Amino acid sequence: MKLRFGTRGSRLAVVQSTEVAGALRAFGHEVELVTIRTSGDRLADVALADFGGKALFVKEIEEALLDGRIDGGVHSLKDMPAELPEGLCLAAFSPRQDPRDVLLTREGGTLDDLPRGARVATSSLRRRALVLARRPDLRVEPIRGNVDTRLRKLEEGLYDAMVMARAGLERLGLKPEHVQILSAETFLPAVGQGILGVEARDTDRAVLEALQSIDDATARGEALAERAFLRRLGAGCHTPVAGLAQVRDSALEIDGLVSSVDGRTVIRGHASGVATDPESVGERLADDLLARGARAFLEPERT
Repeated sequence: MKLRFGTRGSRLAVVQSTEVAGALRAFGHEVELVTIRTSGDRLADVALADFGGKALFVKEIEEALLDGRIDGGVHSLKDMPAELPEGLCLAAFSPRQDPRDVLLTREGGTLDDLPRGARVATSSLRRRALVLARRPDLRVEPIRGNVDTRLRKLEEGLYDAMVMARAGLERLGLKPEHVQILSAETFLPAVGQGILGVEARDTDRAVLEALQSIDDATARGEALAERAFLRRLGAGCHTPVAGLAQVRDSALEIDGLVSSVDGRTVIRGHASGVATDPESVGERLADDLLARGARAFLEPERT
């Protein structure tokens, strides 16, 4: 079967899409990658939260899916909004790579070793809030651009440190000199971080069947729990939210948090249940955080 898959044009996006294409080719499918430039790529110098957030990285790919120009879209799951357009579904999930974040510095050391007032770059409100929760004295500044561009800006001295996803560095084979892995227990990752999601039309039986052959059951369970948590919260692009689910045998556990943007208030929670019903576990965690005050940070998203 011949399949056309949409991908963003960045080096990381192409590597990710090539990974999915290779898995499908191993099952005898012919795969063509179609590069699609998204709004997020065009607005490379603006804060995404001011122009639609995560949806900017998937909008044009979803449009191409809906009008039949492609058969599927490959996305970093952490870039996917909680709600998908009518007619589309996440049909397959890749095996999860390390979901943790890393701290990159020019001179080495940990987050606690940075001098007062040091400039820390990140594109994520979640990372910003968690850095400030630990070190309110630091200057957390926004950064855009692909991974190579960000690393170059750090090397040029525009920032003292940077926080990004470890999975992106690993997929690109990059090994910067000074890297510290941040504990997932304290520096909780983004929902879906480390997983690739393949989006398709929910009525395209042939494509859905082909994608079923590369779907990773563990990643699917973790992804569904985390996305149900995000969806139940009703959080948008202006609220720092984190969630990490882990499937172990027949059980699923999930940790999550909602934070104020300045990191001064962080509400954390944990839930567990059976791996066969991941969405209910994620929803239960969301309900717990909402009952303990998280709604105060989410209400602006709903107005």
